[in-house]
Amino acid sequence: MDVHNVDLTISAVHPDQYPNNQLPEITLTGRSNVGKSSLINTLINRKNLARTSSQPGKTQTLNFYNIEDQLYFVDVPGYGYAKTSQKNREKWAKMIETYFATRQETCGVISLVDSRHAPTNLDIQMIDFIHYYQLPLLIVGTKIDKVPRSKWNKSESLIRKNLHLNSDDQIQLFSAQTKFGKEEIWNWIEQHTR
Repeated sequence: MDVHNVDLTISAVHPDQYPNNQLPEITLTGRSNVGKSSLINTLINRKNLARTSSQPGKTQTLNFYNIEDQLYFVDVPGYGYAKTSQKNREKWAKMIETYFATRQETCGVISLVDSRHAPTNLDIQMIDFIHYYQLPLLIVGTKIDKVPRSKWNKSESLIRKNLHLNSDDQIQLFSAQTKFGKEEIWNWIEQHTR
């Protein structure tokens, strides 16, 4: 998609704050600091509309980005940030669960994992959670530019082996630095929001 017009419509905490214009939504999940903001900025050709931070746990709301009045990207809080209080973690978990349980507009989920490491238990739990809601799923292995090209297949195998993937789930390696995988991710998004 050729993206020119994007805005952050709302940072929502409750369902009554969600946009109500029935546009299809693609939800982005992943651990804190896995690269969700960098992926969003790459997909929408912006430097910093989605705020990137070296400090994990920055996203604390459901951020709805309106893309060309055709769809929303919904950026959910990252999980696994150790310095966040248990109370905050429970609040975010409830907010995310409410979103998935009630939101008809969700057409698919892009779940990010760090391609340099095996997926964590929290990554596995998130994938199981998405499967529970029977949503189309694209796993994006981020930061692939930091992995030697000769080990990309190994990275993908590690992701595939450790996550409980269905036959319909897809994997795409991605680099925000080189834009590798950007076109393939957009193809997946367009296929699931038509």
